Amino acid sequence: MDKRHNRRIKIVQELFAATYQPSAKTSEKATLVLKNISTLDPQIVKVAPKYRLEKVAKVDLAILRLALYELLIEKKVPPKVVINEAVELGKELGAEKSAAFINAVLGKIFDNKDNL
Repeated sequence: MDKRHNRRIKIVQELFAATYQPSAKTSEKATLVLKNISTLDPQIVKVAPKYRLEKVAKVDLAILRLALYELLIEKKVPPKVVINEAVELGKELGAEKSAAFINAVLGKIFDNKDNL
């Protein structure tokens, strides 16, 4: 498996764990994602107003936060690659409908290119 994919899986796991144990030790990138939640979460709420963040599956939320961090803040990876990777993570780690939800949220944000 791709090293970058494995790294993202680890980061998603750390972000997921941090939802339940905020004092958990995290990697540098996971820490940066967590520090930027106040910027990332409103983006999710804006494009998915029917879904309160508290009701979004924690794994899906971790995947979305990582992808949004890479799309909006880090900007090192092409947007379509970030979205595709997030969808794959959703298929691998999330529930049956996770990939579709993640794709819809990130697709709406990508369509609003002013954010990227």
